[in-house]
Amino acid sequence: MSRFEPATVNLEFDKRVDDALQDQELRANFRGAMDFLMGKRAAMFPDKEDLEALRSQGEAIRNRCLSQLPELLEQFEQRCTENGIQVHWAETSQEANAIILEIMHKHDATRMVKGKSMASEEIGLNHFLADHGVECLETDMGEYIVQLADETPSHIIMPAIHKNKQQIARLFNQKIDGVEYSEDVDRLIGIGRDVLRQKFFEAEVGLSGVNFAVAETGTLCLVENEGNGRMTTTIPPVHIALCGIEKVVESLRDIPPLLRLLTRSATGQAITTYFNMISGPRKPDEKDGPQEVHVVLLDNGRSRIYADKQLQETLRCIRCGACMNHCPVYTRIGGHAYGTTYPGPIGQVVSPQIWGLHTAGAITKACSLNGACGEACPVKIPLADLIRRLRYESNNNNEPTPVPAPRGQGSLRKRSEAVTWKLWALLSRKPGLYKLALLLATRLRALTPKHIGPWTRYRSAPKPAARSLHELAAQRSQSNASSQEHGRHE
Repeated sequence: MSRFEPATVNLEFDKRVDDALQDQELRANFRGAMDFLMGKRAAMFPDKEDLEALRSQGEAIRNRCLSQLPELLEQFEQRCTENGIQVHWAETSQEANAIILEIMHKHDATRMVKGKSMASEEIGLNHFLADHGVECLETDMGEYIVQLADETPSHIIMPAIHKNKQQIARLFNQKIDGVEYSEDVDRLIGIGRDVLRQKFFEAEVGLSGVNFAVAETGTLCLVENEGNGRMTTTIPPVHIALCGIEKVVESLRDIPPLLRLLTRSATGQAITTYFNMISGPRKPDEKDGPQEVHVVLLDNGRSRIYADKQLQETLRCIRCGACMNHCPVYTRIGGHAYGTTYPGPIGQVVSPQIWGLHTAGAITKACSLNGACGEACPVKIPLADLIRRLRYESNNNNEPTPVPAPRGQGSLRKRSEAVTWKLWALLSRKPGLYKLALLLATRLRALTPKHIGPWTRYRSAPKPAARSLHELAAQRSQSNASSQEHGRHE
């Protein structure tokens, strides 16, 4: 799988966007996929009032849990320990990687199978383990396809959504020994399963993400459709769960409303095929399950986000991907154009806060602030407002704030832009100067460049009318005269 390099996000952002806009096959793949997903989600919520009531309930649950987050994390650790789950705390991605590698070394493990985990993408786990001699295989079909193609995921729910069946067929034919070219979807899925099945039994360690972590019972909840998550967490003798600290909820009663929102918003399903609840390692009288279960609680900038009352709303996210599916910008450029682990609207909010505005602040430009993402969000995160806030912080000249400012504050500030906006503010306050500026603008408009930046580069001007207005007027007059003449003859 291609390595995610945070340092290149800002530097290569414009180029990635240009490349994506010129890739007609990519744009067609995303257009069809996003329309399909939006249609499925709409079919799951036919009653708008019921949808809004459920969204409000989900928002309230997430806000309540976040308001108690420090206490819930301590309670979760205590319950997990009582259940026999070993809890580890990781402040940074480097610490998380080191903890996971230490567990691997403790068991002389050289092979890991992975269920779907965006947190593991966030910390660059696959490449870290590969650099230390550990084979790390993705078992989610989309993640497996992306890993086989040496790419990063382009969507947080459907990692390979940017590929069509012809591209996947070519990939399997080229990368998997003995596989003939076939565009039959069932056949392609069968090939993937055949390859992965044996790996579950060979791996010493399985790693998964966590959708919800229940403080009341010390339970890890995993949502999936393929069964690979269940295989990953039960067949290898050691299971490691990587969990962002914001995933903790208070009790099991909080799960059903959030699950209803997650499955319907993510894939347009009333319920997923598998909902796994893990509360400890295998007991003496049980026939399956891991002998050890570890939970790595990942901070990686989340505490800093939590400290800001407005930006704290970011942590409500349940990782459904609905904001991406409804975003007109994401639909046209795809996930790879953002250059981050988390693309789309939620990526524009999460990524600059995790890696810093100086590293990922440029992706906040990939937004028209149309608000579709916030309307689609099942837990009512005001994504457009947060993107606006981060844009401001990117250009804020290090003004003092009551809480720690986002890392890289003011790093994208440009003197020319600052001067331009100050001039605009001056003109807006002085009516005389404003009128003079408008007069000069109309007189000098011939000097305006034909293409004003990338915003107009991919937009076509309307085609001119077949005839001029003068010609149409003359034709209408002639037609009227002809009608009058015809009337006189009658």
